[in-house]
Amino acid sequence: MIESEHAKTVQEQKAKIRERYKGIDTSELECVPAKEAEDVFKSKRELHVAVYARVSTDDPRQTSSYELQKNHYLDVISRNPNWKLVEIYADEGISGTSLMHRDAFKRMIEDCEKGKIDLIITKSVSRFARNIIDCIGYARELQAMTPPVGIFFEAENIHTFNPNSEMTLSFMAAMAQEESHNKSEIMNASIEMRFRRGIFLTPPLLGYDLNEKGELVINADEAKTVRLIFYMYLSGSTCQDIADTLTELKRPTKKGNITWSAGSILRILQNERHCGDVLSRKTWTPNYLNHKSKKNKQNRNQYRKYGHHEAIISKDDFIAVQRLIRNARYGGKGILPELKVITDGALRGYTSINTRWAGFKAYDYISACQSLQPPALQNDSSEVNAQAGEFDLRGFEVTRSQFMNPKEKPYILITPKMLKFNMNSLSRIPNTQYVELLINTVSQTLAVRSRPADSANSVPWAQMKNGRLVPREIASAAFIPTFYELCGWNLHYKYRCIGVSRHKDNENVLLFNLSETEIFIPKSDSGQDIDTPGNSPAPYFGATKSDIMGYPAPWCHTFGNGYYYQAQAEELAAFTRTGEWIIQSEGITFHTEHLNATPPDEALQHSAELINSMRVEDKNELTI
Repeated sequence: MIESEHAKTVQEQKAKIRERYKGIDTSELECVPAKEAEDVFKSKRELHVAVYARVSTDDPRQTSSYELQKNHYLDVISRNPNWKLVEIYADEGISGTSLMHRDAFKRMIEDCEKGKIDLIITKSVSRFARNIIDCIGYARELQAMTPPVGIFFEAENIHTFNPNSEMTLSFMAAMAQEESHNKSEIMNASIEMRFRRGIFLTPPLLGYDLNEKGELVINADEAKTVRLIFYMYLSGSTCQDIADTLTELKRPTKKGNITWSAGSILRILQNERHCGDVLSRKTWTPNYLNHKSKKNKQNRNQYRKYGHHEAIISKDDFIAVQRLIRNARYGGKGILPELKVITDGALRGYTSINTRWAGFKAYDYISACQSLQPPALQNDSSEVNAQAGEFDLRGFEVTRSQFMNPKEKPYILITPKMLKFNMNSLSRIPNTQYVELLINTVSQTLAVRSRPADSANSVPWAQMKNGRLVPREIASAAFIPTFYELCGWNLHYKYRCIGVSRHKDNENVLLFNLSETEIFIPKSDSGQDIDTPGNSPAPYFGATKSDIMGYPAPWCHTFGNGYYYQAQAEELAAFTRTGEWIIQSEGITFHTEHLNATPPDEALQHSAELINSMRVEDKNELTI
């Protein structure tokens, strides 16, 4: 019964709709006709017309193209008595794929917004824009203005006042964009072929001129400026110091300016061409539409030619300067530090860490430690035999201290930006504000010993507060990436290492096993796959707090290491033997590269000689 009533209601509603849509007698209606779309070429009212012209390069030969466009449109406007020229907006030497640097175009759009322009005339879609988004976007924006502004593309005979023009305009804009894309690909292929054959681009470079063959030849006067820049930097001057000196000496840049900046000095110091080499494609352009270049991090092939031309600066001086620049990014100053490796005592094979130096790489520390690798220690518990009256502890494990409230143990927290020890660590080397960190890449151990404040690699691990020493963060941004690489860690995570202390007579040392760490993973990464080095298993997660704390996966199957393995641990064995520890040994220099760089004092002398000679030359020129 209910369904029948519902069907009847639906039928009644449909009948009413049909009746309503029969309409009424048209004789009862009055139609008010719409205004016809204005044909701007036949309009009797005065129209303010703008012309937009663009040439893609500033080559003098393109001047003719610009002049032809300008004169042509002056004639077109003069033939329409109701048209009044506002301005010819022209961009020269600018690409059409982006609005970057198209100042005339932007100014024209601003004038449209101010109501100064009714119509824009341009040669073609590609002259207006080679980016489909810009082309259609601005056409719509201009059409939506009050009053609307139209665009007439002469070559394609497209007028945006025509409501049917957008599809054609979209197609032509897409064609113009693809043409730019093809040109970009052809240009990149041409450059690649040149580089493969050792044909390098030779832009103007301070210190060099180009001969008739297009080869770099030394410009003697400019070369003095280049040498002064390198010698001053090797002697400890900053880029700003060098810029101020050159400005005071009125030494010209390659473009003839006599005002220098720190940025221009840095670019000269980093240019390998000054030591005779050439490295191609240092930057690349990912997007042909915006032309923004990025540093080439193996995104495209690079080609290097050693000894491409005569050098102004020695190769060793250039390498030394690059190391100093890299270190300066982390606030480091002064001359090149040395990599020291301990040759005797309990710390034999450990390499001193300079936390403020980024010049040494992971392989440098590995090579230094391996150069003094101690004999392998026996720690295979399977060959241990229990003596009479002793317990046989094979098969027993020593519980990891990480499972037994690690906060009560000495530990170091290592983050992507800094290192920090806890109070317990400070108590193991009492009354000590400065320490030195040493690493053994063979045993994967970090050692900490006290050092005087003026020691080369000493760092403040504590600060005085309310009359007592408390831990302080050790800024280590320069060394941290290398530290993480040595340990095979993920730079997004934090790590905590539990330590043990050893004491003999008046000598104290802290040791941290870097192969057994707790891992703190940010919550933002908790839903992602955990990145572990090599084929290492993913961490086993413990309690969750602000970060997710994890342990190496094998730990979930054991409480710790075997008793005899732990008792004979290689990283601790040297500190339990009888004999002299020699904990404060200075170590010897490990040469990562045999650089014959100019010493700082000699570089300072060369700088002074060059400055004096430049001042004498300047006086002679004034006298003449």
